[in-house]
Amino acid sequence: MNPRDFSAPVPAGGYAWWYVDAVSDDGRSGLTVIAFVGSVFSPYYSFARRRGPVDPERHCAVNVVLYGERGRRWTMTERGASHLHRTATSFALGPSTLAWDGDALVIDIDERAAPLPRRVRGRVRVHPGTPTDATFHLDAERRHRWSPIAPCARVEVRFDQPALAWAGDGYFDSNAGSVPLEDSFDHWTWSRAPLRDGAAILYDVRRRDGSVQNLSLRVGRDGRVADYAAPAACPLPGTRWGIARATRAETPGGTRLRTTLTDAPFYARSLLDTRIDGEPVIAMHEALSMRRFVAPWVQAMLPFRMPRALR
Repeated sequence: MNPRDFSAPVPAGGYAWWYVDAVSDDGRSGLTVIAFVGSVFSPYYSFARRRGPVDPERHCAVNVVLYGERGRRWTMTERGASHLHRTATSFALGPSTLAWDGDALVIDIDERAAPLPRRVRGRVRVHPGTPTDATFHLDAERRHRWSPIAPCARVEVRFDQPALAWAGDGYFDSNAGSVPLEDSFDHWTWSRAPLRDGAAILYDVRRRDGSVQNLSLRVGRDGRVADYAAPAACPLPGTRWGIARATRAETPGGTRLRTTLTDAPFYARSLLDTRIDGEPVIAMHEALSMRRFVAPWVQAMLPFRMPRALR
């Protein structure tokens, strides 16, 4: 599978997603955009799979989250196959699109936030720099793949609703799998940080069988990916929903939680102040609990933040 190819087939019950994040140069604003085929966090997809094999294209979404002092928004409307059009170079779902324009990925967004139905409309342009050709399997059965396509990206953000414009360092990757995340994973933490000469990525996965996988990667601006010695584990404050957070730090006390961007019942996204090779950096960090995701009370809450379009 070419992770840049938006048309790649997704097996029944499986998923594929394309993920972009960015932090403004002043560190005061940020965003994430995730385009899903087989929306892994969808309560509707989760329920449908319990009844048998299901086409993942029936459960797609474009998740957009804006962070910062101006215009915080969350949108993740699920849509079915009739709203989806995919080619090798484009992904269109309802009124929103992702498309390659030469070497840039252009994301046009026209959605409504939830639970308050405010308009979210704008454009994100991702300049990936030199892409990597690396793909990693996150489980022993090789059913889940992660491809850090462009860890050293530059991102331009311009929205009409809410009115905002900024630019900053960003990141672009893709995940794909043939079975649901909750079948394989219990918990993971992930972080990425821009460096003067590239980027660093830390990915710590705890699987359902108790085994772990720890990836510590340095990515040069030439697209080369190399392992480096994993720093020591460093606990972070838990979330208000009781999700454990941790990262890796070169020195004790060398990492500080700057702000929590999203604090949800089964995951949290945060910004960290940390150091890599002595270089001070702002890292994007994610903590995800699949054990919490499958809890019935969490499944009952999700439709309020993840509505499904009726037509």
